[in-house]
Amino acid sequence: MEQKQFFSANLLAWYLIHRRDLPWRRSRNPYYIWISEVMLQQTRVDTVIPYFHRFVDLFPTVEALAEAPEDEVLKAWEGLGYYSRARNLQQAVREVHERYGGIVPDTKEDISSLRGVGPYTSGAILSIAYNKPEPAVDGNVMRVLSRYFLIEEDIAKPAARVGMERLARELIPEGSAGDFNQALMELGAMVCTPRSPQCLTCPVMDHCSGRLAGREETLPVKSKAKPPKPERRLVALIEGEGENAGRILIRQRPQEGLLACMWELPHVELRTPAQGGVHGALAAAEPPGPAGGPEPLLAAADEAAAASAGADSPAKRGRRGKAAAAGSEAPAAWPGDAYSMEQLRAALAEEEHVDVLPQGWIADTNHTFSHLYWDMKVYRCRLGGEGGAPAGQLPYRYRWMSPEELERYAFPNVFLRVLKMYAEEQGIWGK
Repeated sequence: MEQKQFFSANLLAWYLIHRRDLPWRRSRNPYYIWISEVMLQQTRVDTVIPYFHRFVDLFPTVEALAEAPEDEVLKAWEGLGYYSRARNLQQAVREVHERYGGIVPDTKEDISSLRGVGPYTSGAILSIAYNKPEPAVDGNVMRVLSRYFLIEEDIAKPAARVGMERLARELIPEGSAGDFNQALMELGAMVCTPRSPQCLTCPVMDHCSGRLAGREETLPVKSKAKPPKPERRLVALIEGEGENAGRILIRQRPQEGLLACMWELPHVELRTPAQGGVHGALAAAEPPGPAGGPEPLLAAADEAAAASAGADSPAKRGRRGKAAAAGSEAPAAWPGDAYSMEQLRAALAEEEHVDVLPQGWIADTNHTFSHLYWDMKVYRCRLGGEGGAPAGQLPYRYRWMSPEELERYAFPNVFLRVLKMYAEEQGIWGK
């Protein structure tokens, strides 16, 4: 009990002095707090701040977000990733608008019934906005509690989370639920970090069982997640001709599933000869290239590095080193470009009824999702037959996009990067 009381009192006192001035902390508006908590899931605070400002400017009230077109919401979310968060948020806000008159519920039962609102989000909103004594246990909090109380349970297991929530509830000081939960999060983000924790600046170090046992760098215990499944993708950057000169052909993803309703460059999964891909004289004439093949230019896992790498054109960058999916084995060699381009042409004709003529390689890139790793080759293409085919002669999900229209469509980061590389090469896009 003494250890718990010391923890709660000293952590809260430290937070009231050292807390960061974050925009969502300047208000007790439950709607704003809700937005910030959803954005902060799996995303760094520095990344979220400008998105938060822009989002609440565009959708300042529950009603505004509830009534907004989904494509506008996704565009405002563009770059944050995990787009199901944005769709679930809007759906839940619509429920609040319809069922609760636009007022975010203040009970555990009601708020937990909303789409996408789990134990952490409900606890964060109820404690921070309404000062209800509800725990808000995320990865930061589980790390802090594991170290301070020397808890050796695997935090990847649901039972461990339930135990942590029970413990966190016991620690909440009366009348200070919001500040205390934020203090826990703050300590995990700023001091009790995943690597090299700053124990000497920690306000609760004197009674930290993990530190006293020399376990601060080995806790928490967490079993490794299954590495994402690798997939090789061939991407068609289709340039318009005639009346569509200067435009790029894009398509919209299905309404359900990964990146639902977002826009992208047409792409297909590569099938090697052993998998029954395109075969015959072409495949026989061109075996796979040298080990490793052309290497990806950009890694989605490090978007800051990707942004800084955009200063020179794809032609100058050449084909240089890649970042493989975490935990995956070294990939087999890519087939040669001629084989890949024929695969791209045949697959788009068969799957989409779009006739393309690949012209040559542009760039390599990659993107890591929670469960998938896309290793991608991008090829410049034009349409077969009439290259300036109007939209009416293409599948309904396809659109010709001019440079000026880029802001109208929500793209995943990986395709935005490809378009920006192309823009630099052409000198016309993205001005």
